[in-house]
Amino acid sequence: MAQVLEFKLPDLGEGLTEAEIVRWLVAVGDVVAVDQPVVEVETAKAMVEVPCPYGGVVTARYGEEGTELPVGAPLITVAVGSPDSAAPAGEPAAEAEGSGNVLVGYGTQAPARRRRRVRAQLTAANGTAPAAPAPAPVPEPAAPELPAPSGPVPVISPLVRKLARDSGVDLHTLRGTGPDGLILRADVEAALRVEATAPAPAPTTTAHPEGTRVPLKGVRGAVAEKLSRSRREIPDATCWVDADATELLRARAAMNAAGAPRISLVALLARICAAALARFPELNSYVDTEAREVVQLPGVHLGFAAQTERGLVVPVVRDAHTRDAESLTAEFARLTEAARAGRLTPGELTGGTFTLNNYGVFGVDGSTPIVNHPEAAMLGVGRIVPKPWVHEGELAVRQVVQLSLTFDHRVCDGGTAGGFLRYVADCVEQPAVLLRTV
Repeated sequence: MAQVLEFKLPDLGEGLTEAEIVRWLVAVGDVVAVDQPVVEVETAKAMVEVPCPYGGVVTARYGEEGTELPVGAPLITVAVGSPDSAAPAGEPAAEAEGSGNVLVGYGTQAPARRRRRVRAQLTAANGTAPAAPAPAPVPEPAAPELPAPSGPVPVISPLVRKLARDSGVDLHTLRGTGPDGLILRADVEAALRVEATAPAPAPTTTAHPEGTRVPLKGVRGAVAEKLSRSRREIPDATCWVDADATELLRARAAMNAAGAPRISLVALLARICAAALARFPELNSYVDTEAREVVQLPGVHLGFAAQTERGLVVPVVRDAHTRDAESLTAEFARLTEAARAGRLTPGELTGGTFTLNNYGVFGVDGSTPIVNHPEAAMLGVGRIVPKPWVHEGELAVRQVVQLSLTFDHRVCDGGTAGGFLRYVADCVEQPAVLLRTV
């Protein structure tokens, strides 16, 4: 006999309390296997596929695409143990077990005492089955959702779906230009351009007499909360210095001319950060306010600011102090691509100990960024531009960059912060200085 089990929205990582349904991956009546992804959700930190820990037949879904659910709210119900249920290979269809996994690959298997298990009752020797407790009342399964009159919409990317939903574009009215009629981002944008020329375009945000209101939710809301907390709790200060980056650029050009995999400038700056933190470990720390202690951390997990369509995110390069320039280049590229595609996992967005912020990509020279709480410091790098500079006693045109360090004044004084920034500037001006620390 089948038992209907309810799968609730799990905690997707470190303080998240809700998630928005982006795309259902299964329908009512579908057969699902253990750990099969059933829904794609967007949190304040990442877009992830949520796997179901039960195998069986989907009997109900809760929430439409675009709605927000709190952690712990029902997602789907699955009939487990019925003849039509999906059973793991080598096991009878009447036996099914939840995996306990929350997200595949995250190592989040629940303890055995919390795992739910349904077993078929074996027939006793006299032909009668042992008594079993009466099953809990099961809510009436929801009726299967009917497809739209025009049929399924051929869209794969959840970002395209989200763009269409936020912009008020009906995907059923579009003809995709991708393979097999796939609707691409360009198709949605083209529809928006046509709509912009219409006499009365539909507003994409709610207009009020006093102005236009844009909800602070998702990534934007999470960033707002984190920055506000940083300003409330961290007494930050900033120091800065101009540096001649001509030799650093020459060193990078020489490395890339050797035929080996190309090295990025941000990877070289990351190497410099790691070396500087080894000399000034006070800045690779956080403040434990309850214990009234500064906790200096043994390894450097380097966050870097990345601007995406979903807002500002800070992916983290693990163990940056152990990586060479080639490894750092590859990891920066991988995380940047994942950020742009909205595929960063919560684990790739948390646990940083120091942040590198290259705001020079926005064409600005300097900035006083807010420390990424609970970290203690952030190195900012402005654009590199040709400027007049006194080099070896003569005026010359050199490639100049402004470096800034914003730091938590509780973890160190200005002397330590200044020493860190001066060492970074020395490495930028004379990359050979770095050789003395590796």
